[in-house]
Amino acid sequence: MLDDMNPRFAVFLFVSMALISNAAEKELPGDIMLADYFRAETEKLADACLADIRTLEDWEARKPIYREQLFDMLGLNPIPVKSDLKATVTGKIEREDFTVEKLHFQSMPGLYVTANLYLPKNVSSPAPTILYLSGHAKVFTNGVSLGNKTAYQHHGIWFARHGYACLIVDTLQLGEIEGIHHGTHNKGMWWWNSRGYTSAGVEAWNNIRALDYLETRPEVDKTRIGATGRSGGGAYSWVITALDDRIKVAAPVAGITDLENYVVDDAVEGHCDCMFHVNSYRWDYPLLAALAAPRPLLLCNSDKDRIFPLEGIIRTHAKVREIYRLHNAATNLGLLITEGPHQDTQDLQVPAFRWFNRFLKNEDPKISMAAEKLFEPMELKVFDTLPGDSINASIQDTFVPTAQLSLSVNENQLVPTRDTLIRSLREKVFAGWPQDESPSVARKVFDVSSEGLQFSAYDFETQPHVTLRLYVMRPDRREPKAVHLEILDEAAWKEWLTGAASGFPNELKAETGLLKIQSDPAAFAKLRTEVLNNKSAYVFLAPRGIGLTTWDPAEKKQTHIRRRFMLLGQTLDAMRVWDIRKAMNLVPALELSRGEMSVNARQSMAVNVLYAALFEENAHGLVLHDLPQSHRTGPDYLNVLRVTDIPQVLNVVKSKTGVKLNDQAGH
Repeated sequence: MLDDMNPRFAVFLFVSMALISNAAEKELPGDIMLADYFRAETEKLADACLADIRTLEDWEARKPIYREQLFDMLGLNPIPVKSDLKATVTGKIEREDFTVEKLHFQSMPGLYVTANLYLPKNVSSPAPTILYLSGHAKVFTNGVSLGNKTAYQHHGIWFARHGYACLIVDTLQLGEIEGIHHGTHNKGMWWWNSRGYTSAGVEAWNNIRALDYLETRPEVDKTRIGATGRSGGGAYSWVITALDDRIKVAAPVAGITDLENYVVDDAVEGHCDCMFHVNSYRWDYPLLAALAAPRPLLLCNSDKDRIFPLEGIIRTHAKVREIYRLHNAATNLGLLITEGPHQDTQDLQVPAFRWFNRFLKNEDPKISMAAEKLFEPMELKVFDTLPGDSINASIQDTFVPTAQLSLSVNENQLVPTRDTLIRSLREKVFAGWPQDESPSVARKVFDVSSEGLQFSAYDFETQPHVTLRLYVMRPDRREPKAVHLEILDEAAWKEWLTGAASGFPNELKAETGLLKIQSDPAAFAKLRTEVLNNKSAYVFLAPRGIGLTTWDPAEKKQTHIRRRFMLLGQTLDAMRVWDIRKAMNLVPALELSRGEMSVNARQSMAVNVLYAALFEENAHGLVLHDLPQSHRTGPDYLNVLRVTDIPQVLNVVKSKTGVKLNDQAGH
């Protein structure tokens, strides 16, 4: 059904044209659309965060569900088997008032965690204990990593000198045995999303096993364990406190903010993957912090911290405070804001030390001794020779189990298989899709005829703040015998535009100006011949981020745009599947032909079409070129490899829809 253009679409077109006229100096139209979209989606999740918790009973009912969700979003569902830690002390340093043990354990076979255990002397009973989690500190000598634990030794020294046991653990990356934190940040490992893997999950598991190790030590009072750390270590402190009630007191330092800071204010660009769970359940971060309640929790931050901005800390504290109030435990929640940048300052250290004294030792003496480093980093190194059986560098390949998949489908089970698959995908993979599945409304932009072709364009919203355009080419004054919906990736869009702009330069002036491309008469002749010879209507769609909605093409910017989608419980390609679904649903309403509709795409966009066809059954044929064989190399959707993979979806779609594969992969 068609309608006159409303003011929103008029503004969209006006803004697009105005920006295109001077794209080199101003934002691209897609940048504006994307900023509005991210702001709206972030606001939606922020408003929903803890909004349904009105009583303590509400919280107690939801808390175990939230904790289970967090385990799942860290890739810890099912929880790994707790294998033998094989804990080994490799050396010991004696000081007058404390000792340091250099040790390692295996959180799972071959996954090594190196650590230093600081123990007080002259303590007659098990001591209160701190699990100190290291932030990102690069400590190397002659190209050899000594572990970031060595950079935080002054914290362990202070705690040991004041009667605490303190275990400082290395992280996966920057530890003595180096793994990877930066899969999507700068290594292009987008399959981490599809696997449901985040390096935050490994850090969480290593810290759970660190608690298991501490419980084996007679020097440790198992009823008085606290957690702290700064920056990345602050983030891990949040997570281990949320997951494990063995943490009785926590003081994370500069390790969390909210989605508004991460997504809208660009803070995501300063963080690697270890800071984030795979946000399948679409949380905002106050929910993570609230899982500490009612245990004592001190939020520590600086007012000029650029990667954990002050405003997000304030908003987080305000929401978490409501949960503590429900517990009548408001005095167990503290907020510390100091002056300064993102640094490990005394202004942050001293209040954290007091917090643990207050809640783990029931005392609050004057802090007269500063935290200071006493050792050369090499003195704290655990290994002389690294073990040959380590899987630290490859843990991302195995940490999260994939679905047990088969290509065989019983003919009598086709419908339940499809229904079950759709249900699982909607819950685990495409939870970020809008709940509103009502049809979109097309609004005609232009309709002209030239050289025997009728050329039309329609704008439509796939969801609020996402406006796309359909282009239609068909024989003039003849009803097409069929409809071919062409889904364009970036290369296909440019290829189509060079031809179409030659035949319709005025109608496509905005598009060619956006890309600064020249039209190609030969390409138009080929396009025109195909339309006329096939006597069909061809509908062209460039999903979000392509075509008129293209955004900043810089590689770094593209990377962090994709990461923002993940923080919202989506991926860019998953939302393109939604765009394609809406287009597949809309095209029949244009009444272009009484014939059948086929859908054509290539490479990653072909996968997006395949999944759209799983949900929408009005396509009578798919033509898929160079279809990737797995999400390991294809488009990323959150957790999809925990549910299915491309060959299995292809098999199910084939049972209902004709599929033609045209590629080099030998499917």
